[in-house]
Amino acid sequence: MRMNVSAEPDPAGLRPLSARSVVLSVLLGVHPPELPVRDLVRLVEPFGVGGSTLRAALSRMVAAGDLRRADGAYRLSDRLLARQRRQDDALNPRTRAWDGDWEMVVVTATGRGPAERADLRARLTALRLAELREGVWLRPANLDRPLPAGLDRVALTCTARPDEPPRDLAARLWPSAGWAATARALLARARAADRPAERLTVYAAAVRHLLADPVLPPALLPADWPGEALRTAYAGYRRELAAALGPSGDR
Repeated sequence: MRMNVSAEPDPAGLRPLSARSVVLSVLLGVHPPELPVRDLVRLVEPFGVGGSTLRAALSRMVAAGDLRRADGAYRLSDRLLARQRRQDDALNPRTRAWDGDWEMVVVTATGRGPAERADLRARLTALRLAELREGVWLRPANLDRPLPAGLDRVALTCTARPDEPPRDLAARLWPSAGWAATARALLARARAADRPAERLTVYAAAVRHLLADPVLPPALLPADWPGEALRTAYAGYRRELAAALGPSGDR
């Protein structure tokens, strides 16, 4: 009797890429995120996506609102343009010197449904805030970015200096050892990857992982924190994609 055995989770967080994932990875990595079909065919072929598979995927992505088509070219939708901006911020987070202050967001709105609560949690997590307890989010005030407009309608925002030692508090809020272990596994897989599809899979996982980097001040990080090494590796891969497109790859 044959038994189905579940595969162990990949320690680097890798998962197989569909044709849709390949197209999105390519477009998210180029500026502007728009390519004619001929360039997409040329770029995705090394990743095992043939022309007919690509065209079927593009049609589905346009219908789903992932892409827009105009003049024979495909461009990311507004929703995915916002995702590209988040990825760009993950690659080049804007930071400032940390003076010991912490950003604090206390959710004050009541009577919200599950979808609204989930959306607010996703927005706060994207701002690299962490939840200390229900409705109380904070992080060191070392990011050079404004909080989004309208947040004051559902939350109170302020700066604070918690009594708890900063390193202890940061360790409670972010699982830094786990993040670092996955980052190192991704770097090792990237160095070992030699096939285009494997490299794309690794770097797609790398950019997802960078979105979860808390970008803490150096004083709160271990000396061997791999965040910058992973950013450097991903930036190099993105330059490879741009170079494959020639002069139009990044402008």
